[in-house]
Amino acid sequence: MAEPSQLLVRHPAVAGSFYPAEPEQCRALANSYTKVPQAQQSQRWFGGIVPHAGWAYSGAIAGHTLGAIATEFQPDLVVIFGAIHTPIPTDLSLLDSYARWVTPGDSCNVNDDVRRQVLENRALFAVDDRFHLREHAVEVELPLIRSVWPNVTILPIEVPANERAVQVGKTTARLVSAAGCNPVFLASSDLTHYGPAYGFAPAGTGINGLKWAKDNDRLLIDRVLRMQDESIVPEVRARLSACGGGAIAAMLAACKELGANHSHLLRHASSFDVAAQPGSQPPDNAVGYASIVVG
Repeated sequence: MAEPSQLLVRHPAVAGSFYPAEPEQCRALANSYTKVPQAQQSQRWFGGIVPHAGWAYSGAIAGHTLGAIATEFQPDLVVIFGAIHTPIPTDLSLLDSYARWVTPGDSCNVNDDVRRQVLENRALFAVDDRFHLREHAVEVELPLIRSVWPNVTILPIEVPANERAVQVGKTTARLVSAAGCNPVFLASSDLTHYGPAYGFAPAGTGINGLKWAKDNDRLLIDRVLRMQDESIVPEVRARLSACGGGAIAAMLAACKELGANHSHLLRHASSFDVAAQPGSQPPDNAVGYASIVVG
């Protein structure tokens, strides 16, 4: 495992496919997604859940989380607990070795001081750029983060869905707090991936199947709303209700460590809800998304 380096830059892997590669278009769209209506509930939030699909599907939902948090808080560090899509086994939570992550027309600096402190706990954390090189879970959030917090530093951590996830969150929160940072903790995760395209359709295809998928999402969402960080990973493993169960558990645990005691659901939808025009596609496949804030 490599040690962190100030010489490495992580370039975009999915710009132009998941979100715009042209800087002005990317910036304008991100700003539109993070603009919160005036009637939005205003409160100090410690973190939340942001989905990470292509912006056409989940950008507005992820932006809703960030815009809501930004109405009352300006952090100096955003910790992004990410889902892992790289097919390499790991029991550890993985940080990167980059000095900064480039986004279209911009970049986000990694907080190397905090990263080094986190990496002192080798029982929970390691550096492995293989898990970050092509991973979209962190990348797609960065232009949205820059939209609301232009000068913030970041700390990407990919968290496996195992029994260590809660401890990862608690440990990260303690170390970030000890470093004197004012953090926001995000969990980058989509919810149930349903249908033949994902090899998961226990209720069959069609509208009834997609209703089952949203109900499956809701069982996990309810655990988040009850702040049950210890139950998140077992629920996700049992019902295949998220790709980032470890990330969600870590985010909840980190927020609770800093004093959070409740969560609020802002929006819950699926890719079929967001993208479908009447008759434009069969109701066979869908991915769930939620915007949740924790405070």
